Amino acid sequence: MSETTKSPTPQRAALIAGVLVAAIAIGAGGYWLGVNRTQPASQTQEGRRVLYWYDPMVPDQHFDHSGKSPFMDMQLVPRYAGETPEAVGVRIDPGVTQNLGVRLAAVERAPLARSVVAAGVLAFNERNAAIVQARAGGFVERSYGRAVGDVVAAGTPIVDIRVPEWTAAQAEYLALRGAGGDLAQAARRRLSMLGMPPSLIDRVERDGAAHPITTVTAPIAGAITTLDIRQGMSIMTGAPLATISGVSPVWLIASLPQADASIAQRGGRVVASVPAYPGESFEGRIESVLPAANAATRTVEVRIALPNPRGRLRPGMTAEARLQEPNAQTVLLVPAEAVIRTGERNIVIVVLDGGRYVPVEVALGRAAGDRLEIRSGLQEGQNVVASGQFLIDSEASLSGVLARLQTSSATPSAPANAQAVHQAIGRIIAINAQGATIDHGPVPSLDWPAMRMQFAFARPEQARGLAVGDAVTFRFRQGASGFVIEEISKSGAPR
Repeated sequence: MSETTKSPTPQRAALIAGVLVAAIAIGAGGYWLGVNRTQPASQTQEGRRVLYWYDPMVPDQHFDHSGKSPFMDMQLVPRYAGETPEAVGVRIDPGVTQNLGVRLAAVERAPLARSVVAAGVLAFNERNAAIVQARAGGFVERSYGRAVGDVVAAGTPIVDIRVPEWTAAQAEYLALRGAGGDLAQAARRRLSMLGMPPSLIDRVERDGAAHPITTVTAPIAGAITTLDIRQGMSIMTGAPLATISGVSPVWLIASLPQADASIAQRGGRVVASVPAYPGESFEGRIESVLPAANAATRTVEVRIALPNPRGRLRPGMTAEARLQEPNAQTVLLVPAEAVIRTGERNIVIVVLDGGRYVPVEVALGRAAGDRLEIRSGLQEGQNVVASGQFLIDSEASLSGVLARLQTSSATPSAPANAQAVHQAIGRIIAINAQGATIDHGPVPSLDWPAMRMQFAFARPEQARGLAVGDAVTFRFRQGASGFVIEEISKSGAPR
């Protein structure tokens, strides 16, 4: 080959060099793009580097991406590099606090003694009952006209019984009594063995004549609950004639849920009330707590002894018993309405210095009336929000209430803030003639992040033509009881 064919021309050499430079440039550019694409797009925003996203109500929890907070359903806020962290919680102007009806309560340390009110029924005291039996077989000579339900005193005659076999035994004793000795003593003991009461034996000795009729009397004072005798009937030895139940004290038998069974302790004090005597109370003591629970109702039966000297408490009446735990413990207490139950956690809004409010998750203990025990999360002396505004049992509604706390701290006074009109765009989540729930974007004039909240219509006709899902542009102001939409219209595209 010739020399000219072996060496490239200067023009061809320049072309090859240009292609190589372009290839190197393209490769470098691709590498630069690749490196930049490996960085999260969310780490730069408006020319500033984002360190993390956070929930203004829970600033200690950090997220590596934007979106909705899992705690309060609020829009996460970015934290930029070099930015000084703001104070925890949200700030409420005093005027807005008054409009929202926020009421505060202090966390107190006080004795907590659980109490429970249980319904029960009055009954006869089964420990104070007597069964009257026939000591020998015979015939009813007289019944004294007694009936079930009669209240009798101790020693009251119930029935006269004629016992024929006693006649011969008494005559034998009278015959041997004059002779004396062991035979007379044996004949007397035989009278006792046949069931004769000592009073009847003494009468036979005193009168020197046989007395085959014996009078059966009431051994205790009380009410006759059973009576199985009639005049002229024959009876067998040991046959039950009547049952007498004492009327003081009586039992109040109350059933406690198994969760409250630990309150009932033997000897514990009880205060009972009876519908028959309104305004009166009857004090008693727990006599016994049955060892087994009712398998059907899962309740524990408690027997309470109530003194009844005048017989006003009648078995069969209903009553209510208030039982109180004997040993009170000192614990932290807050009003029950101060606790917001979201379903997953229990939250209390704590008041900080500078008019700031922050949610704190707490662990609940026992309940005592309208107060709850706080096991952890709060300290004595702190102030918490105890307003009805925060009695909402779902996180969705809770986010709307907390969003209303995001009022402007830049405006000089509440009256001026109430007159200001603000503009926002958003999407309708729910709507009726009175107002709408709108998922709106940031409101710069109020320094609000994007959130979902409730607005009221200034006029009912503003709701015409609007529906759930519509993208809207609206102007609103702060009213006496919330935020009021002055103007609203559909926007061309959703936000």
